[in-house]
Amino acid sequence: MSRVIRAAVFQTAWTGDKESMIQVHEQAVRDAAAQGAQVLCFQELFYGPYFCQVQDKAFYEYAERIPEGPIVRRFQSLASELGIVLVLPMYEEEQPGVLYNTSAVIDADGSYLGKYRKHHIPQVEGFWEKFYFRPGNSGWPVFDTAVGKVGVYICYDRHFPEGWRALGLAGAEIVFNPSATSRGLSAYLWQLEQPAAAVANEYFVGAINRVGVEELGSNDFYGTSYFVDPEAQFVGEVASDKETELVVRDLDMDKLRTVRDRWQFYRDRRPDAYGPLTAP
Repeated sequence: MSRVIRAAVFQTAWTGDKESMIQVHEQAVRDAAAQGAQVLCFQELFYGPYFCQVQDKAFYEYAERIPEGPIVRRFQSLASELGIVLVLPMYEEEQPGVLYNTSAVIDADGSYLGKYRKHHIPQVEGFWEKFYFRPGNSGWPVFDTAVGKVGVYICYDRHFPEGWRALGLAGAEIVFNPSATSRGLSAYLWQLEQPAAAVANEYFVGAINRVGVEELGSNDFYGTSYFVDPEAQFVGEVASDKETELVVRDLDMDKLRTVRDRWQFYRDRRPDAYGPLTAP
């Protein structure tokens, strides 16, 4: 009997305030569960605007402790109620002045499984992230969830193949890439990099991007969230480039073994030859 996971990603526009943004995402969890989804990932920094378009320390107030903070607790309760795995991309305060771009992972029984901290932090026009975040220091964990082994890689991380591979080596079956990426220089890469990573590392990828133009800047977030399989094929349609959309897709996990039996990328790796790749 085949193993099929019903997975979801949710893209939306900034509502204008934190509480209504949280409520929109709570409703998305209920909608996804009603459609039979077993796992759902939100967009990067899901409960706020993409404040990295400006450098303003007032936005430090969006950070909270993980898992002790109220947002994680709120979604733990919802995950337990509905029996759904949740990936929550958030702004984390480890201690005052020590802040990270982080995703918390909640299992279907509401238990907190752990977190991934974004490793690669950009500092360019419209993406002033070094003002807000320290580079991640938690490695590339893979979470053993009710739906299988789930990994997370956040936005700008996707330009760096090393983390994708680390997640594959750790056994990831699905990797979510929550993002806030806008039209312009890197837009053409959006439907190139994640499918390439799915093929190279032989797992499914869920790519999530917010939509709309926010009051903090001119970044035009273009949505087009999707799932892609380990043969670089989109699973169903790619989402709208302008509208809020919940994307729910059935992922045939048997395809992982089929592809890995065909292409022995993990067998044929040459880690003994890769030393120069880690030289500064």
